[in-house]
Amino acid sequence: MNFFSDLEGYGHEQLIFCSDPKSGLRAIIGIHNTVLGPALGGTRMWAYNNDAEAITDVLRLSRGMTYKAAVAGLNLGGGKAVIIGDSRTQKNEALFRAYGRAVESVGGRYITAEDVGTTVRDMEWIRMETEFVTGVSALGGSGDPSPFTAYGVYNGIKACAKKQFGTDSLAGRTVAVQGAGNVATYLIGHLTKDGAKVYVSDIYADKAQKICAEYGAEFVETDKIASIDCDIFSPNALGAILNDTSIPELKCSIVAGGANNQLANEKKHGEALKARGILYAPDYVINAGGLMNVASEIDGYSKEGVLHQAEGIYDIMLRVFAMAEERNILNHEASNLIAEQRIAAIANIHSNYVGKPTIKR
Repeated sequence: MNFFSDLEGYGHEQLIFCSDPKSGLRAIIGIHNTVLGPALGGTRMWAYNNDAEAITDVLRLSRGMTYKAAVAGLNLGGGKAVIIGDSRTQKNEALFRAYGRAVESVGGRYITAEDVGTTVRDMEWIRMETEFVTGVSALGGSGDPSPFTAYGVYNGIKACAKKQFGTDSLAGRTVAVQGAGNVATYLIGHLTKDGAKVYVSDIYADKAQKICAEYGAEFVETDKIASIDCDIFSPNALGAILNDTSIPELKCSIVAGGANNQLANEKKHGEALKARGILYAPDYVINAGGLMNVASEIDGYSKEGVLHQAEGIYDIMLRVFAMAEERNILNHEASNLIAEQRIAAIANIHSNYVGKPTIKR
């Protein structure tokens, strides 16, 4: 792996490696673009197979955050971080406090938050060492962003239904939800409340079965969920789920879920979905509700304001679909274009973020 060519290829400003052998910390912070403001994005804890896999993940995720913030109309740049380790067995206070010191060293150019494998408790440990963390439960924080991510995904799914079926009603629709994490759980709640028939899978079958029992959904084995005959396939686990193997198996009209980087290859697999007549909701657009939630802390948190913003994902999705159709481009290309146009406009004012944000508590 050539670090500098990868940075240039993805358009990053910084890639920061963090190590603290005593606590076991091995982390990477990616700052993609700070034209619109400080880079805000969650910290993921995952047992990667190798360091190169972790670097690729943080590069893709942080770039996605730039586009997500820009399309959502937020005055934020894109960043993301990964902690290499097993979130079930390797967490400890010292590790997250060491990581907090690493975040502090960046001087406010990167603000972190919860992500896959991390929790509000972890953010509170980080907060002991730096103010540049959102999603804490105390001090005026917003707590767990998952309900807002899910609410945004739910509104985005309704927009997809409007585009594909002519109505945004989900009553009687069938939805295959991949994943049984926090976002998926709240999303399943919205879907079943609307009268949708929901199928659920997860690598931890016990979690999925528990959720199914609670919401009246149906459990499906992980290797079967992508091939379920349904109206909507909703990926809410890890990325690259839309690939050479899975796309031919899909039996749905819409792919819309909260997972990041769903397309293994953006161009190739975006075209493959379009060729099959499957409407794809660009992941960083539909899952922006969580970012809206933690971003609200910077200016003073308002739950009602965040819910209103998350509802706006419905209109953003329809705008993306309209531009894609008008210009005969893929949906993710249209959302990229909307983001790039906004960033380019603001870049004429200043090149990158150099100040320190004040997070109001």
